[in-house]
Amino acid sequence: MTVLMNEEKKAESIVTFNDFQIPGVIRFGEGALVTIKDEVLAKKPSKIFIVSDKGVEKAGLVDELKNVLKPLEIPIETMTDIVGEPTFALVERTIKILNQSEADFVIGIGGGSALDVAKASAALQDKKDLEDYFSGNKIIEDRTMSCVLLPTTSGTGAEVTKNAIFADEEEGVKKGIVSSALLPDTAIVDPKLTLSCPARVTAASGVDAFTHAIESYISTNATEQTRIYSEKSMKLFAKHITNAVHNGSNIKDRSGMSWASLLGGVSLANAGVGAVHAMAYPLGGTYHIEHGVANALLMPYVFKVIGKTCTNDMVRVASFIEIGDFSNSKHQALDAVVNYLMKLLKDLNLPTSLKELGVKQSDLPNLAEQASQVKRLLSNTPYRLSEEQILRIYEDAYEGGE
Repeated sequence: MTVLMNEEKKAESIVTFNDFQIPGVIRFGEGALVTIKDEVLAKKPSKIFIVSDKGVEKAGLVDELKNVLKPLEIPIETMTDIVGEPTFALVERTIKILNQSEADFVIGIGGGSALDVAKASAALQDKKDLEDYFSGNKIIEDRTMSCVLLPTTSGTGAEVTKNAIFADEEEGVKKGIVSSALLPDTAIVDPKLTLSCPARVTAASGVDAFTHAIESYISTNATEQTRIYSEKSMKLFAKHITNAVHNGSNIKDRSGMSWASLLGGVSLANAGVGAVHAMAYPLGGTYHIEHGVANALLMPYVFKVIGKTCTNDMVRVASFIEIGDFSNSKHQALDAVVNYLMKLLKDLNLPTSLKELGVKQSDLPNLAEQASQVKRLLSNTPYRLSEEQILRIYEDAYEGGE
């Protein structure tokens, strides 16, 4: 939300408005990968730089992309050194390789990590003093290099967001860069690219998509426009997640989850997420727990607390995911949603407690202190969590529960 005042009549002319930002083009369709040629031809680059990760490369998707581009006879360089959660150091190294390659067109293909590295590298390749951008002291004002993103998972929505998340190894925390310059020129969402995604990654990234949808739906910055996207994302998630995980070759369910991820990403990009993400960041920074797994695990424990301030929203969410009509028993909706989220973890074979992930109980106060500093996200949550309350949620999640 942005508020502007007319200097001459401050008391009389306050203007409140909301911007809505998406990539220049969002292209969705089975087999849409082949249209990357059109995007490249339109820009006429001298060299292409592909950013991906080892898993995607091993699955043959990088070679598939190269084969599509081969008839164009444009030199290609690849960087596929991304393993696990990306760091600021990796971004710096990628920018160095990108500049040495003299490429002028970046393509990111992969999960959220690869896409975040790709779009951050494209936006920062001509900037000096990178530390200022990493710390948030400077905002990336523009991007001078073309960038196209192709997701191979259904969850992060990174192809349509102006956020990129990286680990700061020196401080042991995860931080976000936020800028409209991180939005690609074109996001190409081809559900066929997700067919090789393993069940565990499908589950974790899928629940991550739901986290984006439900947190942005209740966000203090949510609007009628963003809620259109988050509502549809939740409905699609509930319909397709189980089959996408346990029968990953079903293109109908893969397509449904690709839509859920895309729509949740658009809503997240414009309304923001909240306490679940704020509490997930320290788990990623300290224990290197995958972002989707951390969000999925924390969600029921966080909503058990923050859901108390948005009863009507919980009634609507329960309707979206088809677990009952609580319009005449509103205060039962929250318990129903929390129970659904907990059951979901078990059904998708995801961990249900921090203890399972090797988190030390003695570290919980430090994790709570770190999470309490993620004020950008906590302020989006319609419940003002104190550090003590955050610690209690971690303690609840540590033990796990029904």
